[in-house]
Amino acid sequence: MADVAILTPAQRAFADSARTGTLATTGSGGRPRLVPICFVVGEDGADGRPRLYSPLDEKPKRSTDPHDLGRVRDLLVLPEATLLIDRWSEDWSKLAWLRLECRGELLEPERHERDEHAGAIAGLRRKYEQYASQRLEDRPVLRLTVNRALDWGDL
Repeated sequence: MADVAILTPAQRAFADSARTGTLATTGSGGRPRLVPICFVVGEDGADGRPRLYSPLDEKPKRSTDPHDLGRVRDLLVLPEATLLIDRWSEDWSKLAWLRLECRGELLEPERHERDEHAGAIAGLRRKYEQYASQRLEDRPVLRLTVNRALDWGDL
């Protein structure tokens, strides 16, 4: 099991190739909130920490306002989050997971992070063809800055 502050090449490749992950935040009652997300691995930040981006896309949700989503409300109160990326197989020798302990923040399209927001949208559209027709540039994006990475199995 590796415990590192930055992603190793194997961890980055594992995260890059994954189609989804499970984001865990802490709800207002202290209970974990888990939600499957799409994401893309971006460039490392100025502090050398890896960054991942998850869209608050137009898939049907309980609210049309992305700021009302539980994961967003959670991160605005307590920005600590965990992203679990796993690979399942009936052949248990192929099982693996990567757990990323992160700081979650909201990138608004009209704020000073505009270039970073645009880069995240471009990366998401390269990875997921479904986003070609969505107006992601008008919606916030979650930025997950990795503080710690733990893995198990043969990534």
